[in-house]
Order: sequence, then C-alpha cells, then structure tokens
Amino acid sequence: MVNNSVKAEFTDIFTANVKRDGADKLLEYLNNSDFFTAPASARFHLAEEGGLCRHSINVYKRLVQAVQAEYGADQTEFSAETLAVCGLLHDVCKVNFYSVDYRNSKENGVWVKVPYYRVEEKFPYGHGEKSVFIVSQYMRLTAEEAMAINWHMGGFDDRVKGGSYSLSEAMAKYKLVLLMHIADLQASYLDEDRA
Repeated sequence: MVNNSVKAEFTDIFTANVKRDGADKLLEYLNNSDFFTAPASARFHLAEEGGLCRHSINVYKRLVQAVQAEYGADQTEFSAETLAVCGLLHDVCKVNFYSVDYRNSKENGVWVKVPYYRVEEKFPYGHGEKSVFIVSQYMRLTAEEAMAINWHMGGFDDRVKGGSYSLSEAMAKYKLVLLMHIADLQASYLDEDRA
C-alpha cells in the first residue's frame, strides 16, 4: 500500500527541482514501478513497505544539510536540481528488486508463516552503477551526478571490497561523491529504523 503523504513529498521535491528533459518520463517510470511501496532493504534500514521512497527523501534532506554545512546555506557549488537528482534517485536500482516470501517462525510456541523481503535481482548490473544506468535511460546526468550516484555506497561497494581504488579517485575529483556517501550513511544509521 502506498503511503500517499510520503509519495506526495517525494513528488513535490522532484517536480520542484528536477526540470531537465526526460524528468517527467522518469517520474512516470517510478509511478509505474514498486518504487513507492518497496522496502529500502531486506534486513537493515527501513525494511518495510514504502521504505525505499522514505529513504530516498531522507538521503536528499541529509545531502542538502551536508552541502550547506560544507559550503554555507547560500552555496552555489551544487544546484538544487543536482542535489535532488542524487539524493532522490541514488537507489532506483532497488525498483522491482525485492519480493515478499514466507518463512516459518515460532510465536508463542506455535509455528506460523511470516512474510519477509528477499532479493530477486532481475538485472545484475551492480548497485550504484545500476542506478546510473536506469536514470540515464530517461535523462542525462552530469559527470558529478553520475559519480555521486555510482559511488554512494562508499567503502561498502563490492568493487571497493574487491580491491578497486576508483572510489578514492572519484572522491578526490568529485566532492559530491563524499557528501553523497555521508548523506546515505546518516540517513541509514541516524534517521531510519533497523530491522
């Protein structure tokens, strides 16, 4: 079930800030997907219906705060559109990514079937890079936006765990990469319930 107030908040932020060609088609794609009902994760932060949309809003708000803390409230380093694009769309890779399954659990001495989310990856393209790919099907991203979305997982990214040094190079060249990662961490660990 869609939380209409959360969906409206997301839509208001998106339409007020994202004006580039294709933004309307991207929003239509999100509306026709499970973006507004999907969880943010299967086991961790906001592992609940509608968690993905709520997390996206939380990251957007944390990103705005992080940028203003670094560059000032009247900063001109990053446009309002760039902050909305990165914050709101960094996890579109999770659209149609989870399914509901059931497992046995003992409650009050009785075995019952309880629902849980499981990953059902249909397009194994990676995480941040998959979000960049999906967004790019609808509208152009700047290099800085693509880097910030691509590397928003920071050291938790599987490529980094595999030994890649590209993350540190991306952070050195594009300051929004670091700020985006910080915003994602703050939203996940400070603002959101963990299962």
